[in-house]
Amino acid sequence: MVSLRARGRNSPGGQARPGTSGCHRSKTKMDEESPDGLLFKDHDFSSDLLRQLNGLRQSSILTDVSICAGAWEIPCHRNVLASSSPYFRAMFCSSFREKSEAKVQLKGIDPPTLDQIVSYVYTGEARIDADNVLPVMEAASMLQFPKLFEACSSYLQSQLAPSNCLGMIRLSEILSCETLKKKAREVALTSFPEVAASADLKELCALELRDYLGDDGLCGEEEKVFEALMVWIKHDLQARKRYMQELFKQVRLQYIHPAFFQHFIANDALLQSSPACQIILETAKRQMFSLCGTSAPDCKLLLHVPPRNSYQDFLILLGGRKDSQQTTRDVLLYSKQTGQWQSLAKLPTRLYKASAVTLHRSVYVLGGMAVSSGRSLVSHNVYIFSLKLNQWRLGEPMLVARYSHRSTAHKNFIFSIGGIGEGQELMGSMERYDSICNVWESMASMPVGVLHPAVAVKDQRLYLFGGEDIMQNPVRLIQVYHISRNSWFKMETRMIKNVCAPAVVLGERIVIVGDMKDRRMHHGATVMGNRLYVTGGRRLTTDCNIEDSASFDCYDPETDTWTSQGQLPHKLFDHACLTLQCIPHTFALP
Repeated sequence: MVSLRARGRNSPGGQARPGTSGCHRSKTKMDEESPDGLLFKDHDFSSDLLRQLNGLRQSSILTDVSICAGAWEIPCHRNVLASSSPYFRAMFCSSFREKSEAKVQLKGIDPPTLDQIVSYVYTGEARIDADNVLPVMEAASMLQFPKLFEACSSYLQSQLAPSNCLGMIRLSEILSCETLKKKAREVALTSFPEVAASADLKELCALELRDYLGDDGLCGEEEKVFEALMVWIKHDLQARKRYMQELFKQVRLQYIHPAFFQHFIANDALLQSSPACQIILETAKRQMFSLCGTSAPDCKLLLHVPPRNSYQDFLILLGGRKDSQQTTRDVLLYSKQTGQWQSLAKLPTRLYKASAVTLHRSVYVLGGMAVSSGRSLVSHNVYIFSLKLNQWRLGEPMLVARYSHRSTAHKNFIFSIGGIGEGQELMGSMERYDSICNVWESMASMPVGVLHPAVAVKDQRLYLFGGEDIMQNPVRLIQVYHISRNSWFKMETRMIKNVCAPAVVLGERIVIVGDMKDRRMHHGATVMGNRLYVTGGRRLTTDCNIEDSASFDCYDPETDTWTSQGQLPHKLFDHACLTLQCIPHTFALP
């Protein structure tokens, strides 16, 4: 039988330690109980031990090696250093000469940094700031302290800005720090306009600039990419002009506004001095300005370059009639990424049955019946909306005032077709706006004047499907306009009975968006990505009543299915429904 008894105050092992009470208990925790006893865990033991070791080091007690930076010496314990990093373990536990030396010289580390490193080894703490982060990071890399290295990386990431991110990328490559490189690259790509204005961009080598300007994730308009390139070349023209051809290829010319191309790129003397760049320019000219097809191999190569990933499609609804059937000036923007609707700057005036198109990242609203103070006036005005500025401005007016007409865009042109004129007459005339020269010109009239046909452009041809005559009778007709020949022909067909339904180009097909899950009319339709989006409209109910709609539906041609995207902010019909592609951060919403 085992007897447990308390030892007396004077019995061996029973004496209280100096400075302690016999009944004192340290901050401990008994984590587990079992029939065999207790598993005791002292969670402060390791930190207390490290503090004791640091105290011994500071008093030079039991130290057996000095770590030196030049004439600066710090006494340390070999076993502590060897336990702290693979670098010191290899130094003191292998056959290196430092294993037995009393002093070890560490080259490339200055005394304050060495103090920081040794303090970190003995305390697990390091204060990092703008003055010491680089030498500490270099030392942490050399001496193999990965957590300290990443702490320095985190500090540098917190200091990233457009003005220093290119330098940080270069630094991260020198230090082989992938986390810093990734974050700095992200800032450089998303803040391109600010980075392009920084001094660091001018100091990039040709290979670095090529990789930067050619990155799909670059959040910059191509006009700005071109300007940044030319600034870089002209910074040291004689040394850099030999890289011009290769770097010019990184500018995606097909996404540049044609007016900018014509005025600032096509006749640039520096580009014209390079035969290779001249070939690129001529190819781009044919693609941008020719009304004929782009069948040449070099044109096809340009066509196949995708827009940068930073560009996103936004759906815009404007005008039309809303809940109370009052003509509205509202302009709404929908983002697929957020699934949210936002209000933009309102139309400058209330317009009934105007038409609208997108061209060169702007929205053009043409004609319509201007409604003001109880008066109605058929308008020839053109209003242009910039999403970047969230502002409207007046454009060049049409030759003829019209409403209930149709419009469509092709290349650098806008076609305004038919409608009702100032004398309430049905018109068959068509006019074309040249966005480069900023002029309207009359084109060949359609064979048969119709109202509210479906309109689409495909393969150099403009198609009008159906419509109605002045008495609102449906017209079973397809009218086709050959764009480069300025000529029409028509085809009568019993298959077409289309009134007040839009048409879109979806992949290789023209789709007239009429009957869907229900019979709908006066709705809007547009394509974003490879999907069709249909908004609002009016539908015929089962009891033959007309009902306004706030529906928002999406059609996926791959699965041949319709899905609801929720509801519009309000019921809406006779509105414009458009897709506008732009870089999100380049515009500021109210």
